[in-house]
Amino acid sequence: MRILMLGGNGFVGRAIVDDALAHGHEVTSFSRGKSGAPLPAGVPQLIGDREAGDYAALRTGEWDAVVDTSGFRPRDVDQAMDVLGDRVGRYVFVSSHAVYVRDLPAGTDETAPRREPLRDADVLTNDTYGPCKVACEDDVVERYGDRATLVRPGRVTGPGDSSGTALYWIRRGARGGRIALPTSPEAPLQLVDSRDVAGLILRLVADNRSGAYNAVGPDSTIAELIHTAADLSGTTADIIPIPFDAVPPRFPLMDPEAEWGERRRNPAKARAAGMPVTPLRQTVADVLRWDRDRGVPPLAIGLTPDAEATLLAHHNLPG
Repeated sequence: MRILMLGGNGFVGRAIVDDALAHGHEVTSFSRGKSGAPLPAGVPQLIGDREAGDYAALRTGEWDAVVDTSGFRPRDVDQAMDVLGDRVGRYVFVSSHAVYVRDLPAGTDETAPRREPLRDADVLTNDTYGPCKVACEDDVVERYGDRATLVRPGRVTGPGDSSGTALYWIRRGARGGRIALPTSPEAPLQLVDSRDVAGLILRLVADNRSGAYNAVGPDSTIAELIHTAADLSGTTADIIPIPFDAVPPRFPLMDPEAEWGERRRNPAKARAAGMPVTPLRQTVADVLRWDRDRGVPPLAIGLTPDAEATLLAHHNLPG
């Protein structure tokens, strides 16, 4: 198959490129070419800036499918669709679990109600990101109909994780010792491996499947993530719960207990369609190896060791 990637140098995009090449597909990448890992040899790089509406490099060429990993506002997908038209067979839009309304019960599937669509936003925030993705989904389905596929990942990690949200806790577990946790150790997670998202997308394209799919990982908890990293690193983690409001808002992987239901989506449809499920232990091991190989650069999120010790001392907890 001939696959066009709208964004292929970044985290999830690169996982899709690697998986596609491993299965013998022809891949072309369209991006600014300014960030992410260099593309593998033999992958054509078409240069364009979606933010500036520069799609000139896509005016020629035909592909069996386009996978859009870099569409965040409706204008992004609308302009891409205007240029590509019927020169692509299937349009796979990588959306988000943030499209769903809040306060849903655990285990909801793809038929759960979505948030009100938002046509544009100057800044993508927790309040605007999901609604903009809803509007993007609507536009893709309206334009391509049965040739539209929507993939809604939950929280993604894996080698190449540029967000650092899961990586913070993986590193912290690996370091061991007393760990300040601003939630219950039983706070739920469904971390999905980026390579599993890639596997699902390519399976959906190969099988010519339309519709929406929840791409979420196996049920686990924040404590399981931390202890898995500690065990793989030969350390021991002593988790110490602290008040939720003791850390800045949007702390890595932290949500109020009232939002825990949003952490659990029903993945049955995606798994029935062929989405692989990498065990959490394997994902964590691969992330630790990737992080070590790149030199463990500092993260811009989370707590430094000194800040964590101060926080524990402030709450009269030994650090």
